[in-house]
Amino acid sequence: MRTREQILQQEGGHFPGRTYTEVVLEPAFDEAKISLLGAMMAINKAHLIMLKEQGLVSEEEAGQIASAIRGLDLEGLRQAEYTGQFEDLFFQVEHELHAAAGDIADNLHLARSRNDMGIAIYRIVLREKLLVTLRGALALKSQLLSFAEEHADTIMIGYTHTQQAQPTTLAHYIMAVTDSLDRDIRRLKAAYANCNRSSMGAAALTTSGFAISRERVQELLGFDELIYNSYDAIGGADYVGEMMTAVQLAAINLGRSSQDFLLWCTQEFGMLRVADPYVQISSIMPQKRNPVSFEHMRALLSSCVGNTQTVLTMMHNTPFGDIVDTEDDMQPYAWKALQVLERMYRLLSCVIGTVDVNKEVLRKRTEGSFAIVTELADTLVRTDGLSFRGSHHIVSRLVKHAVAEGLAANEITLELVNEIALQVIGRKLSLTAEQLRLALDPVHFVDIRTLPGGPAPSEIRSVIAKRKESQQTQEQWLDAARTRTEGALENLDRSLAGWSVSR
Repeated sequence: MRTREQILQQEGGHFPGRTYTEVVLEPAFDEAKISLLGAMMAINKAHLIMLKEQGLVSEEEAGQIASAIRGLDLEGLRQAEYTGQFEDLFFQVEHELHAAAGDIADNLHLARSRNDMGIAIYRIVLREKLLVTLRGALALKSQLLSFAEEHADTIMIGYTHTQQAQPTTLAHYIMAVTDSLDRDIRRLKAAYANCNRSSMGAAALTTSGFAISRERVQELLGFDELIYNSYDAIGGADYVGEMMTAVQLAAINLGRSSQDFLLWCTQEFGMLRVADPYVQISSIMPQKRNPVSFEHMRALLSSCVGNTQTVLTMMHNTPFGDIVDTEDDMQPYAWKALQVLERMYRLLSCVIGTVDVNKEVLRKRTEGSFAIVTELADTLVRTDGLSFRGSHHIVSRLVKHAVAEGLAANEITLELVNEIALQVIGRKLSLTAEQLRLALDPVHFVDIRTLPGGPAPSEIRSVIAKRKESQQTQEQWLDAARTRTEGALENLDRSLAGWSVSR
């Protein structure tokens, strides 16, 4: 066991210790220089503009600081190695600004702290990554709507408890997936709204005695609102927790569909054939076309869930205040979760857009399946005035008899139905052969289910049209959000470009 003196000697004896540098500071610096530097510089520019407008720095001082900001070698910073000379990237940038502009550059830190800066940086980075993820979600939704439109008449069996349940259409299933995705989009948009709020001006946690304008910095950085309470601004972490909860649910929802699609690719189902760009072959079995795209989706979506859960776990039972648990060590897991979800949206969009559907297999399987017999029970209620439970008993015994005799659903005869009815209710039915034929026709089954949300092609096409309208509205919102945030950050450079240093 090493003594205290040995540990201190090996660690260098001063800040930062070698092990602390290796496991904490250096990884955080490497993440920050790539992911956070742009947002940090945007905050420097916005804060400087506000300080000048509020008269807290003179025009000449502002020009000197602006010149130093514009002169920073950002690419050099992104390539820099962590040396331990500065605690983190913030202090390295501050040092370089001081070197360029002298003591006046230190006034850039008037009425602000790494606390409110850090939260604002994280929020800027997360909002941009979330907008990219939302773009992928909307692209997938558009692809699903087109796919559903193509398959409004594609009859298939719907399953409950993994067993054949009732006839439906492929479009009906896909629209269920689409509506689930739409709810995910709404949740992600809500998370965006709570994320896109400015912490700037909270300073360490109590604001400042300087007459700054929190509202002006909010506007300059493209935030939609202030985080009003300054303690909440630096202590609240639910903005990232909410986002990760929405991402987690979106990944779970998409993973459930991916599992179905993978099952449908089996030869036993014979339903989907994934296009060549998204399958892999076997090294030994010449016949194999492995639909690994769906397998990777399922696995990577699980990793996405894991990353979101890591974020939520790291937040759990932390103090309500500025704390490192919710900062540098945690944020990369949120970025990774958003990145994986966006990639899976793009991949599924490509696979669904190119997949072949075996309509004939689906139709024949549905025609022979006993999934149709709910409609036969309903028909007996209509034709013979039976209670539904009474007709259910007749049809249930009919199915058991047909299975025992090796008959498919479309091989059931009127004579057999009446034979079973005699056993159950003591009389034959008034059901006709034509009524029986329709009751066992899966197309008829689907066509008459025109209630809101049902699988009838007329209802499905109506819903698709409505969803396309909402899609357009969502895309317009996304375009406006991106224009607002990107435009705000671009305006910062335009504002500073006209500043000059008087000599």
